[in-house]
Amino acid sequence: MGETPKIVILGAGSIGGFIGGAWHLAGADVSLIGRDPLVRSIGQHGLILSDLDGWKRRIPAGELPMTTKPAALAKADIVALCVKSNVTEAAAKQIATHAKRKPMVISFQNGLGNVDVLKRKLPKLEIVQAVIPFNIAYLGEGRWHKGVAGDILIEDRPATRALAAGLGNGPARLDPTGDIIAVAWGKLLINLNNAINALSGRTLLEELADRDYRRVWAASMMETLDLLKAAGIAPAKLGPVPPGLLPHAIGSPDIVFKNIFLRIQKIDPRARSSMYDDLAAGRATEAEHLNGEVVRLAARLGRKAPVNSALLALIKQAEAGVERRWSGAELRRHVLEGGQAAPLFGY
Repeated sequence: MGETPKIVILGAGSIGGFIGGAWHLAGADVSLIGRDPLVRSIGQHGLILSDLDGWKRRIPAGELPMTTKPAALAKADIVALCVKSNVTEAAAKQIATHAKRKPMVISFQNGLGNVDVLKRKLPKLEIVQAVIPFNIAYLGEGRWHKGVAGDILIEDRPATRALAAGLGNGPARLDPTGDIIAVAWGKLLINLNNAINALSGRTLLEELADRDYRRVWAASMMETLDLLKAAGIAPAKLGPVPPGLLPHAIGSPDIVFKNIFLRIQKIDPRARSSMYDDLAAGRATEAEHLNGEVVRLAARLGRKAPVNSALLALIKQAEAGVERRWSGAELRRHVLEGGQAAPLFGY
């Protein structure tokens, strides 16, 4: 790669649009590949980026190159892959067909299996995993909002250290790390709430204000942590609370949760999960790569994951057109079926 690598964002949705715009503002040579509605929206409105700390920037229409056509991959030195996990194979085929410079491919996707797919489909390319611990909401008319604090974690390699240094300290900065698998499992624990948020039909703060929703999330995390312990996997700490204590913090009484956890973990009132957006738009979700990952881990261990299996089944029903918004009490009764993963803590 040259001194100024050409970066192509493949999948300029919520995550891709935000990091592409933020990296452009940092001086990187960035172009976007996205779906036609987003490309038309950016062409009309430009990009307006903001975060929960009050940072806000606008990129005028026409300033940032963008297209719907994968042929734009031909000039890429770096492909930032931001498509949903359920289309990873299709994206890999586009890269194999159109990329000409043997680019480094960075997966910014949720779940654990995307890098393995990319390595299998693109054996001659350098594949790198990154984990985004924060939430991005696309608010329409070219507006992207970072609603949760955090930095992008990426595998520590010479190329990623150079990229991080070039991008500087903006809202989509990179933090190279040594154990990306532990980080990915730590992120998955947090992402287990995506299904709950989508089923609630509420913003993250509205959902998290209801302890019954939090009890379901806490139970799904405890189930996952138990399986990870059996598999000899130690998830990384991504926020202010260690993974082993996270279910207890999430499932704690309202007065404790709101006055301690929400004071140290910033969440914007507009933030919501991308799975919420997918269901609202009638798109397939990533639940198979989140809750489904836990179910598959349980199967490999000869065990079951009833909490995550139940959440996965409800999301599949919603994808099939069964429209229902679950209250916290209804979801808790349905998913936990009267059982308690940790009776001492009330869930």
